[in-house]
Amino acid sequence: MDCASCASKIGSTVRRMPGVEDVSVSVAAGTMTVHHAPESDLAAIEKKVIDIGYTVAPLTRADTARPGPEHSHDRTGQERHEHGEAAAGLQSHDHTPTSRPWWKSAKGRLTIASGAALIAAFAFHTAFPATGPWAFVAAMLIGLVPIARRAIMAALAGIPFTIEMLMAVAAVGAVIIGAGEEAATVVFLFLVGELLEGVAAGKARSSIQALTTLVPKTALIEENGSTREVSADRLAVGATILVRPGDRIPADGDIAEGDSAIDESPVSGESVPVRKTTGDTVFAGTINGDGVLRVKMTAAAADNTIARIVRLVEEAQESKAPTERFIDRFSRWYMPGVVAIALLVAVVPPFFLGGNWSEWIYKGLALLLIGCPCALVISVPAAIAASLSAGARRGLLMKGGAVLEGLGKITAVALDKTGTLTEGKPKVTDVVAVGVGEREVMSLAAALETGSSHPLAQAILERAKADRVPVPPAAEAKALGGKGVVGRVGGKSVFLGSPNAASESVSLPADQAARIAALNDEGKSVSVLLVNDVLAGFIAMRDEPRPDAQVARRALADAGIKTVMLTGDNKRTALAIGKQLGIDVQAELLPEDKQRIVGELKGQGLKVAKVGDGINDAPALAAADIGIAMGGGTDVALETADAAVLHGRVGDVAAMIRLSQATMANIKQNITIALGLKAVFLVTTVVGITGLWPAILADTGATVLVTANAMRLLRWRGPT
Repeated sequence: MDCASCASKIGSTVRRMPGVEDVSVSVAAGTMTVHHAPESDLAAIEKKVIDIGYTVAPLTRADTARPGPEHSHDRTGQERHEHGEAAAGLQSHDHTPTSRPWWKSAKGRLTIASGAALIAAFAFHTAFPATGPWAFVAAMLIGLVPIARRAIMAALAGIPFTIEMLMAVAAVGAVIIGAGEEAATVVFLFLVGELLEGVAAGKARSSIQALTTLVPKTALIEENGSTREVSADRLAVGATILVRPGDRIPADGDIAEGDSAIDESPVSGESVPVRKTTGDTVFAGTINGDGVLRVKMTAAAADNTIARIVRLVEEAQESKAPTERFIDRFSRWYMPGVVAIALLVAVVPPFFLGGNWSEWIYKGLALLLIGCPCALVISVPAAIAASLSAGARRGLLMKGGAVLEGLGKITAVALDKTGTLTEGKPKVTDVVAVGVGEREVMSLAAALETGSSHPLAQAILERAKADRVPVPPAAEAKALGGKGVVGRVGGKSVFLGSPNAASESVSLPADQAARIAALNDEGKSVSVLLVNDVLAGFIAMRDEPRPDAQVARRALADAGIKTVMLTGDNKRTALAIGKQLGIDVQAELLPEDKQRIVGELKGQGLKVAKVGDGINDAPALAAADIGIAMGGGTDVALETADAAVLHGRVGDVAAMIRLSQATMANIKQNITIALGLKAVFLVTTVVGITGLWPAILADTGATVLVTANAMRLLRWRGPT
């Protein structure tokens, strides 16, 4: 399936089958679930889906890690369908680029053949002008026959007005009026568009399923005093697993023994590793830092955090109201109306009013020509293509026309903090010296942190490098779990760590303790430096806002768009950043919380865009009316989102919305031009002022005008 209209077509077709009670089609998962009565003919359902252009196969355990409760499997591994309130799982394999290259798929081969035939037709027309038109007809038929077959099968299934039917009518109409070259070209471009949609849909589908690779395939389970490696999906709730430093945690659970810093960024978006100890909860896919942990499982593999995120993404994409293609929607009344009017013009005057048959049939043919939807077919995609190209040059990627249309209607933007409003890594904000110089504080701190990969250590080392502070060698340096790091620098005993750990060795003066508390209230992490058990200073660090975040927030507000920060980071840090930017804040959120809040905003009647860069943002990105991924984000965020800001500028979100508004204005102009010219020539043809040749010029002229108007979008540069 390429898009939501594919899912709608499949669902509508199968829903009409005898015994079918309900149908659920997921574009994200590439699956269809059919609830049916015992007498239903599942083979007939499969044949019907194949007839309208899709290939299906029963799901097995090899296809999905989450078989539903109504599925069961026999010893051959094939699915057995339980009847009554049963569900048949079918999955498309034909258009999935991950299973084979696009050029080997049925659509890929058809598109290549159509393109080659079109090139050959142009060559033949140049060499033999007299017979050239027949070459274009032959080239057109190569692509049109499969399209027309799908259109006919859909019509027989009760869905007469589809994009395939429109394309078939437009192509045949163009041939009838002698525009075989145009017909062949339009059919080829239609196939290219469908192929690109299929590749994009398959890639997005694969990226969502690739989330499961974050969870290790194996785990170390402890039983009867011994440890052995087992498959992670066979772990049972209540089992105790051993997690070594640096390993990903294979399951959700509670720490039974141990103490370590856990990198939770894949789940919560927390920018700094979180120190956890006995009794604390850990999540599958997060990374164990510096300590050995024994974790008691609280959820099976199919229900761990990552699996839930996958399900949330798929469900959110399914629940989106499908935005139908403009031409498909318009064709429901446009094409029947044109044909009916042309028929009435050709028949009624001579039959009832004594008019000349030749004259009125001629006028009817002219009206059919005027009604040819070529200008309309080209007007919308031309504007979209120009807009997408202009946006791409600025690093603004949007996945199709529906996204462009949706962006212009946005009334609320929910932004992630870490990596979106902020840079995504902490920086040194304050260096406070007590009894020594600031450069010496940085020098001693950098000496202890040399070689460490901890984000706070990296912030100190980057600041020391930027300030060109000398970094002497440290001896006997070692980490103190949950406290800090200690060593000897220049013969002095030096400690760098948390204020609580420092207070175990020295008593911090009241004024310095108040200063540290004030920095904490600003959302900053503070590391205290002791030299020979004497306070020498402290360093404050925080993940700072991007340089353009404030201006971008103001630009959105000026456009009447509500903004809110949704973050998994701690409340104190989030509130400090929110106050600095002047934005509402909701903090300490899990992925499902972000998705829920996006749903609540939509429930208030707002059109919501969600901006984020991490795996933890994927469900909310999918649930929003428009999901926007920030540059440098994870693959799943980029694939789940409807659009992407590649340069990581928050201001580009506002620019993207403005581009959408300019594009929709251009599309409205194009539709007005195309339909306006047709309306004028319809009237002049009926009253006898114009005939067939002016009608041809009207159709061709409209096509040229709307294309030229759309190309103006290529010059769009956005706000300065």
